[in-house]
Amino acid sequence: MAHFDTEYQRLEASYSDSPPGEENLACRNNNITDFRISFYMVQKNGFTCMLLGEIFELVQLLFVVGFTVFLANCVDYDILFANKFVNHTDSSKVTLPDAFLPVDVCSARIRDNSFVIFVLIISGVFWLHRLVKFIYNVCCYWEIRSFYINALKMTMSELPYATWQEVQARIVEIQKEHQICIHKKELTELDIYHRILRFKNYMVAMVNKSLLPVRFRPPVLGECVFYTRGLKYNFELIFFWGPGSLFENEWSLKQEYKRGGNRLELADRLASRILWIGIANLLLCPVILVWQILYAFFSYTEVIKREPGSLGARCWSLYGRCYLRHFNELDHELMSRLSKGYKAASKYMNCFLSPLLTVVAKNVAFFAGSLLAVLIALTIYDEDVLAVEHVLSSITLLGVCITVCRSFIPDKHMVFCPEQLLRVILAHIHYMPDHWQGNAHRYETRDQFSQLFQYKAVFILEELISPVVTPIILIFCLRRKSLEIIDFFRNFTVEVVGVGDTCSFAQMDIRQHGHPAWMSEGKTEASIYQQAEDGKTELSLMHFAITNPQWHPPQETTHFISQLKERVHREATGASDTHPLSLSESEVQ
Repeated sequence: MAHFDTEYQRLEASYSDSPPGEENLACRNNNITDFRISFYMVQKNGFTCMLLGEIFELVQLLFVVGFTVFLANCVDYDILFANKFVNHTDSSKVTLPDAFLPVDVCSARIRDNSFVIFVLIISGVFWLHRLVKFIYNVCCYWEIRSFYINALKMTMSELPYATWQEVQARIVEIQKEHQICIHKKELTELDIYHRILRFKNYMVAMVNKSLLPVRFRPPVLGECVFYTRGLKYNFELIFFWGPGSLFENEWSLKQEYKRGGNRLELADRLASRILWIGIANLLLCPVILVWQILYAFFSYTEVIKREPGSLGARCWSLYGRCYLRHFNELDHELMSRLSKGYKAASKYMNCFLSPLLTVVAKNVAFFAGSLLAVLIALTIYDEDVLAVEHVLSSITLLGVCITVCRSFIPDKHMVFCPEQLLRVILAHIHYMPDHWQGNAHRYETRDQFSQLFQYKAVFILEELISPVVTPIILIFCLRRKSLEIIDFFRNFTVEVVGVGDTCSFAQMDIRQHGHPAWMSEGKTEASIYQQAEDGKTELSLMHFAITNPQWHPPQETTHFISQLKERVHREATGASDTHPLSLSESEVQ
């Protein structure tokens, strides 16, 4: 990334009501003005649901660790598999408790296993950390609950059926009456979004500018994307809230990162910190890997047994959700948009089923189905067939095999129309490279789209190997980008009155970050380094204006939105120019 030397800047917003010279630009640092928690209380259906969710997370952690240790050390599998007989005084059948080892034997086996002791200690420390965080969160939730009831006049029973726009409108009104944010007379919708999405906007901008190392070209596999929850967690730990991070609190970048004079020293310090976090990930890799495997086993085994074809289904990848996200777009807004494009995306990917693989799948399904039919018929005739060794497991595996084969057999009524499907997808996801246009039928386009829309099985596999790959990416890839990261946060951070430090891209200022190819000719002063890629500034602005019709943008921005709306209607009526449209007409109307 090219270096663009500028200084951290303070933004006096056109809608600001605070006098210049305020030292503390954030709202009062109390939980009542924590709009992020207020938002999630709406999305998670109120105080009780959030409280139960947190409690069950703690119980779930105890259960996974405790149950796994019990299975590994306290069960006599020879009795369970009938390899050893139980000395009963009567002729009763073997029961599950017969396979449980005595308490003293079980505890002795646990004490003698140093790895189990290590896992229990690490798990205990992590659980205590989560417990402290739980207590803190409950206090925050209770204050926000009181804020909803006393200030917003909304009961918890109303919350599951309330929209975020309704809650947001009440917050804007209550600010006018009680001034819960002390540095502004009035709050705007954009102020609230900035406070909720402060760190997410930075992440979206860094992905948009290709700053984060998530694209790789390993041998044989070719170009691929690796972006997992574990890697994302480490990025956020390093940049935003971990010990020694770039931010001193939730709303303010540290002063030393706002000046360009010591950028090299700060880059060295950041590189050293990334190295140590990478080493910590490497040391904890065995424990995290075991946890990932166990969690995946307990989470997905029942689903796979009930719906074996679920692994062949697709989902929007974590990278895809970040790449396709607008600036200032809340989670539920993003998922609503992507869900609307899910069917078209699935149909598009199914257009590329291999004819050779289809022939093989049909024949394998035939042979497996024949065997399954015979076993089922024998079982119906005499249920004692199930007592024969491996008959039940054979029935299960044959059923899974048939379901997997069916996922490779296309619908006989399917019509091959990838270009039309890609246009439908674009109307919802809003972003795609220009070279996809006219090339929807090519496998290269399919492979690139699969980075955004991946198999569920690939998602699970990536999460399983994440503990091994994440420290490698941190130590050998992210560390080399330390100087670029320091420059990014300095160049693209602005102070907003009543909000604090935010990503300048989230201001959606087409003059500062607009792209000349997206109707900003003559209106943008942005260099290549400053401009957002793929028209993200313009499309984010349009989406925010549509989602928040009560928002009053600056005059220049209003003029741009009007021009873009006119263009949408022209293209919708067939008078489009050569540039592709990325917003559906239905959204504009």
